[in-house]
Amino acid sequence: MSEKAYEAIEVARTTGKIKKGTNEVTKQVERGAAKFVAIAKDINPPEVTMHLPLLCKEKGIPCVEVPSKEELGAAAGLQVGTAAVCVTEAGEAAAIIKEFNK
Repeated sequence: MSEKAYEAIEVARTTGKIKKGTNEVTKQVERGAAKFVAIAKDINPPEVTMHLPLLCKEKGIPCVEVPSKEELGAAAGLQVGTAAVCVTEAGEAAAIIKEFNK
């Protein structure tokens, strides 16, 4: 499941739009602009991203936990790890993201 999440983010990065970081992702979710959210499990302290799954559930946005912030950052095109990434415009990743809506 996490491989699909990384793939969705990579494809959306090149063909659509993504936002990186907890603050940016939170803003997009609250506005209802996020189509898909990925959160890293290995964030310390976990309180940094604790609010996101609940917020996503409220808004009906698919939310996935991935094991590594480093891999999440790499999928988002960053040199460093990131706590959260959201897709705001799916581009060609729409089909992959649709699989998470089930």
